Amino acid sequence: MRAGVCVILAMGALATMPWAAADCNPPMRPPANQRKFASQAVDSIIASYQPKFKDAQLGQIFANALPNTLDTTVFEHTTSGELAPDTFIITGDITAMWLRDSANQVAPYMRFVSQDSGLFSLISGLVRRQARQVLVDPYANAHQLEGSPPSPHTDDSTSTPAFAGTRVGAMGPTIFERKFEIDTLANFLHLSASFFAAAGKDQPTFGAPVNAAGQTWADAAELVIDTLRTQQASSEEEGGNPPYLFQRTTSQPTDSLQFGRGAPAARTGMIKTGFRPSDDAHTLPFNIPGNAYVVVALREAAAVLSALGRADTAASALALADEVNAGILAFGVVNHPGANGTVLAYEVDGYGNSYFMDDANLPSLLGIPVYGWTNTTDPLYMRTRALLLSKANPYYFSGSVGQGTGGPHDGLDRIWPMSMVARASTALSDQEVLSVLEQLKGSTACTGLMHESINKNSAGSYTRPWFAWANSFFGGLILDLAETRPHLIFA
Repeated sequence: MRAGVCVILAMGALATMPWAAADCNPPMRPPANQRKFASQAVDSIIASYQPKFKDAQLGQIFANALPNTLDTTVFEHTTSGELAPDTFIITGDITAMWLRDSANQVAPYMRFVSQDSGLFSLISGLVRRQARQVLVDPYANAHQLEGSPPSPHTDDSTSTPAFAGTRVGAMGPTIFERKFEIDTLANFLHLSASFFAAAGKDQPTFGAPVNAAGQTWADAAELVIDTLRTQQASSEEEGGNPPYLFQRTTSQPTDSLQFGRGAPAARTGMIKTGFRPSDDAHTLPFNIPGNAYVVVALREAAAVLSALGRADTAASALALADEVNAGILAFGVVNHPGANGTVLAYEVDGYGNSYFMDDANLPSLLGIPVYGWTNTTDPLYMRTRALLLSKANPYYFSGSVGQGTGGPHDGLDRIWPMSMVARASTALSDQEVLSVLEQLKGSTACTGLMHESINKNSAGSYTRPWFAWANSFFGGLILDLAETRPHLIFA
């Protein structure tokens, strides 16, 4: 996903911005009759929490951000018909549905599905839509609604093996983009397992057909497992006709893979990926936070598959998770001259090479505890985290607006507020959380919403004014703090 930079303030102006001004961070929800989807449970929690905030601006940003996905990005939700419920959620300013983004966009609402039948239907429809998309093509990261105009990426050279060593183009009419990213499949499994746990077992989401062929969620989950196993293969094992190739004619080198494959990979037990969660090409093919997320998601999916009576598939998921986890520990834990002990690499190739950095998009090294692969007091994670929040990470930036991680996607000196949320979510001290909340408030440039990235010295220079995932992640952080550290935000 790429978008231009908005500049609404002169460079450095935010350093003297009067944040207490009445017109800073105003209400930004659309009028009620223009909202795409209404949730009584979400509106009620906003009404309950907002008056309690010590900082009224922080409370207003929460009130804007938490419902932003519901208010603005539910592109279609149908409750009748053979394949209903069916939900299509766009990213915001891009009219396409990323499996990763849409799963994260609804994540903070999962706690409300048992008390809100509308949300239940919405997320049930999203799980079913994602299952259908996986069955269309497990290598695609983003899809468009049936009947949409052709994707701007129809000219991408991406293919799959065919008869007698030949290949066929793989871009289909409902595929928006076909960048293979292992976190895409992990997000599908995690979304599904989270909904299964929140909604209860006795509901039709996982047993009813999700497409005209009569396939179900379990068929999609099995295809995910098979695809991940396929991508365990080394480059040498794949030979000259690999299962996935991707190239794009572009001025951005990170939008394409060298020779359609990217860097060579040895067999490690982990899953190689073409692209990172940022949609940028890998430098080395095994993304460690992505593989850690795969481990968690496979284990969660195994519990769902077991409950559905698919014991063999559940066992396959668990076995694969163990192989991937062993690969992370064997190849992804490395020495670094800036650390007193081992740390997690961001990417490795299985040949002994590693790359230490972080990218703000989740799953990230900083955000690994968010998904449960480890916890915030794990010494390995703590050493890694300390190094990430330092100049040892080439994409860690510090300026007058704040400190945080960016990535190659938007370039130098650009902090992603998403990385600030991940930092607050993994902070051990109240002081660090409060510091990050203040920076997040300043990152909005008085718009009342989160953005994709900001200049480290001027929040008014930002990308993507309508980026629902970042808003949901911030809203979820506040919901978590309300439960675990209410004294930090409430009077």
